[in-house]
Amino acid sequence: MSTTVPTDIEIAQRARMRPITDVAADLGLAPDELDLYGKYKAKISLDVSQRPTRGRLVLVTGINPTAAGEGKSTTLVGLAQAMRRIGSNAVMCMREPSLGPVFGIKGGAAGGGYAQVVPMQDINLHFTGDFHAIATAHGLLSALLDNHLAQGNALDIDPRRITWPRTVDMNDRALRQAVIGLGGVANGVPREERWVIVPASEIMAVVALASSREDLEARLARIIVGSTAGADRKPVHAGDLKAVGAMSLLLQDAIRPNLVQTLEGGPALLHAGPFGNIAHGCNSIIATKTGLALADVVLTEAGFGSDLGAEKFFDIKCRFGELDPEVAVLVATVRALKMNGGANKKDLGTENLAALEKGLPNLQAHIENVKQFGVPVIVAINRFSSDTDRELAMVADFASKQGVCASVNDVWAQGGAGGEELAREVLSALERGGSKYTPLYDTGLPIRDKIDTIVRKVYGGDGADYSAKAARTIDYLESIGLGNTPVCMAKTQYSFTDDPSRLGRPTGFRLTINEVYPSAGAGFVVAQAGDIMTMPGLPTEPAAEHMAVKPDGSIVGLF
Repeated sequence: MSTTVPTDIEIAQRARMRPITDVAADLGLAPDELDLYGKYKAKISLDVSQRPTRGRLVLVTGINPTAAGEGKSTTLVGLAQAMRRIGSNAVMCMREPSLGPVFGIKGGAAGGGYAQVVPMQDINLHFTGDFHAIATAHGLLSALLDNHLAQGNALDIDPRRITWPRTVDMNDRALRQAVIGLGGVANGVPREERWVIVPASEIMAVVALASSREDLEARLARIIVGSTAGADRKPVHAGDLKAVGAMSLLLQDAIRPNLVQTLEGGPALLHAGPFGNIAHGCNSIIATKTGLALADVVLTEAGFGSDLGAEKFFDIKCRFGELDPEVAVLVATVRALKMNGGANKKDLGTENLAALEKGLPNLQAHIENVKQFGVPVIVAINRFSSDTDRELAMVADFASKQGVCASVNDVWAQGGAGGEELAREVLSALERGGSKYTPLYDTGLPIRDKIDTIVRKVYGGDGADYSAKAARTIDYLESIGLGNTPVCMAKTQYSFTDDPSRLGRPTGFRLTINEVYPSAGAGFVVAQAGDIMTMPGLPTEPAAEHMAVKPDGSIVGLF
């Protein structure tokens, strides 16, 4: 049973970390395969990711998130700790946090309780500089693009048809729409501009999906920044602007995975950080392949629920990385399921079997989602202190009726010890085998058919409708050869629909696609549904207001 637990930052500050060279040695890494960033962080050589695969891949995903919290990242870290406690040579692969949510609502993204990755303060702030490098490479392409316009526009780029935004790693709603280039001829060409947060940058997706330096450069060259004037509308690429060499220079260290450790001293690979609701939501292929080359079991996560992160993991990341996932762990909580059943957030601490029963179809939909990719599912019930035995038993019994095992874990309060049963279930599932991973659709289908497949088979809807702008863009993208890529859906994480208020398992709905745009370097087309923002805003009371550095150098408010 969960007990009183100190805050995340208090636990992290008390941690006795191992030298990162010792953690690396556990994986068989030699000192010359590391570049140290202090005592507790390191970059790993790219050569390691090119070694033969020895490990087996496990995905950690979840149900739709709610304001009650699910603890998917906490479960991932705790499961990794538990696997090593029971003797498995396991490594976890996780995304890097964005500063926007850290200073906005979330406050941190390195796990929680006694299931965290450390050094937590560094990971949540500037870490090894990957996000800064990505933002700078993105900004360089923006600068080269506008400089090209100002210097005569030899490529005949139409300023009204520029699709390349600017980026900053902060929640700043004032930058969603702006006008730049004002103040006269010396300041460039006036035009409309928008900013996206760094996790939504195509450079982030390129870093996450590249398999080598050569692949990185090829992807950078394919980035579409806009199109030419006139009726032909030829796409203009980053390669046309001669931007690739300099961008690659800025990213030469950022494409290497980062090695840190869990609170229990086990290895953790953190790399890249695309959001699951507005991007593809997975850590890098290079980090995952590095883990598969070094460990027997690799645990990785995908952002938000199975309808977003897991679908993109299976249909985008695994397809590009030629990965073969063998088991999926689906994180669920009693609290979130009760909210999906209509319970009010303030009443979640009270037993409510009726609301829980009404919310269980949401869990059922996520189980079915993962199963249709041919991957066995284990439900991980992330225990909260207010959960009752009857509520936990109801979720476990329901999972059993769906033909899957459910394991209650308490890694937040107990660390790896609270996840040993779950770890054994994962190992048993790997030993049984039976995975037949298959992507959901053929990329050769028309864009509308791929979107329709996702809406019907993953969200449970009746199909998609398109704004006039989205329909025109789809026709254009197919005309320039981008019709045979995967589709990356951008929609609310809170619902299977494009309406965040429709919880549970809605039926009889259609998704409205408002906008479609190319991500040619990443290798997919983005379809944006509903009121979803690629530049978030800060809340009424940002987490930043409660952060400070004490006189002794310690920090508060990062939780």
